[in-house]
Amino acid sequence: MSFDTVLSRIKSLEIQGAENVAKEAVLALGHIIASSRAVSYKSLMKELSLAEHKLILTRPTEPCMRNCLRFVLDVKEDDFQSTKKQLEENIRAVNAHFGIVHEKIAQYGASKIKPGMVVFTHCHSSTVIAALLKAKEQGKDFEVHNTETRPLFQGRKTATELASAGIKVTHYLDSAARQALKKADLCLFGADAIQSDGYIINKIGTELYCEIAKHYDCPVYFCTDSWKFDPKSVYGIDEAIEQRNKLEVWPNSPKGVRVMNPAFERVHPSLATGIISELGVFSPNAFVMEARHAYRWM
Repeated sequence: MSFDTVLSRIKSLEIQGAENVAKEAVLALGHIIASSRAVSYKSLMKELSLAEHKLILTRPTEPCMRNCLRFVLDVKEDDFQSTKKQLEENIRAVNAHFGIVHEKIAQYGASKIKPGMVVFTHCHSSTVIAALLKAKEQGKDFEVHNTETRPLFQGRKTATELASAGIKVTHYLDSAARQALKKADLCLFGADAIQSDGYIINKIGTELYCEIAKHYDCPVYFCTDSWKFDPKSVYGIDEAIEQRNKLEVWPNSPKGVRVMNPAFERVHPSLATGIISELGVFSPNAFVMEARHAYRWM
């Protein structure tokens, strides 16, 4: 797959989910390294820095991708071949990281699911799916309620994957989420970013569902790789909220009607029972401390 194709597929959401976006972005860098005609450290790094910039512009709310690209490109100036070797080793390390943490998060997430539970989720999260599949693998009998997630209906992907795995799933209109949550015992969401103040950025609608869950005393956990922590937020820079094309919502909207299509929103840390990551299960603020301690390079 060409670099420009990867850019297009990330921007159009053909590649979706923070982890998948990060993996494809890193793979795209790998293709550039392999095909580059650069003959010096400076020329290669200039080429890769330009590619990094283009990748970051495709999705503003993707700290996982930014952290992965930063990790890959964090190499000391050396002879040209040593630099290429280090870059390739960094790419392998990123892929290994995802494999290891995916299993840990699935285990921690599955531990929250008890037999007979109804689990509510929103949009599509590979980490949430992994936790649900792990619970199924452990022989637990439970049901999932999920939302359609307009305007691109990512919830259909979630429902399809769960049904294919033999998990009972009921698919709800976004506007019917209160009905789904009345019957829920547990909420599991993914996360696209976590700020240093404990705010969690996730798919639009998540905070609304968290507030409803709080009303019904339903615990809410966010399943996420800790590389989704946004280190820029330490300096008071809020994570950008991606505003997508209004045509996704209303292709022929009348003149004078302003159509808002935010992809994400910030969830107040008080609405989260905990964050489930490869580091364990922590409150949002404790998670931030753990992530900064575990990955000092961020």
